[in-house]
Amino acid sequence: MDFQHRAGGKTGSGGVASASESNRDRRERLRQLALETIDINKDPYFMKNHLGSYECKLCLTLHNNEGSYLAHTQGKKHQSNLARRAAKEAKEAPAQPAPEKVKVEVKKFVKIGRPGYKVTKQRDPEIGQQSLLFQIDYPEIAEGIGPRHRFMSAYEQRIEPPDRRWQYLLFAAEPYETISFKVPSREIDKAETRFWTHWNRETKQFFLQFHFKMEKALVAPPGPPVGVKHPPSLITGLGPRDAMPGLPPLPPGAPVPPQMPPPGVLPLHLRPPLPTDG
Repeated sequence: MDFQHRAGGKTGSGGVASASESNRDRRERLRQLALETIDINKDPYFMKNHLGSYECKLCLTLHNNEGSYLAHTQGKKHQSNLARRAAKEAKEAPAQPAPEKVKVEVKKFVKIGRPGYKVTKQRDPEIGQQSLLFQIDYPEIAEGIGPRHRFMSAYEQRIEPPDRRWQYLLFAAEPYETISFKVPSREIDKAETRFWTHWNRETKQFFLQFHFKMEKALVAPPGPPVGVKHPPSLITGLGPRDAMPGLPPLPPGAPVPPQMPPPGVLPLHLRPPLPTDG
């Protein structure tokens, strides 16, 4: 008999599983899931009693084998008990203080005034690069303290309205007050030979020199092309034919063209008449 085309029938299909079979299949799936996520040897609630069975100390349940216990750990009862236990431990645990933030202590010292200073403007004679040399005197500087410096943008200070054309160079050393110099806001050349500092411990003087980067290369004005000379008629007052050596010489008896006067001298027909006597 052909059961293929019967309503609700399918060749090779079995009957509906019973309740016990469904539970057995569900426990097997839970056990496989627990084996992948739980190490039974590290479970604090797993215990094997003297009868050879397994107990859950959290839920107080008894299991015949490890598979049954693992399936129990994935169940609703065990999971709710885990959440309840975690909430209880968190409530009973003493409140731990929050980690303290690292505080930077501000040094307090009595300021004795501003140091002496000297500023020298310099220019490299070879390439024309501009530089500034600062000499700061700290005769009563604290023991073991070295002067410090840094460049500050105009937008960091609160003394003057910010101006993008300027920047500030600060010098600090205890117990002197911090001093600053207003310098043009140009790019600083940080090359080893163009930026250097020196602290003389014997004379208590601090030196700092820096160069500004060249904004535009100095270019010499263009001269006349090689091999081209100015017309000699404009320099020596020679005639136009003498100024052009490529022309042939004049034939004998030909009239000589008038010579051009030297620069600054008017021609004869443009000169004023000479004064007459009487």
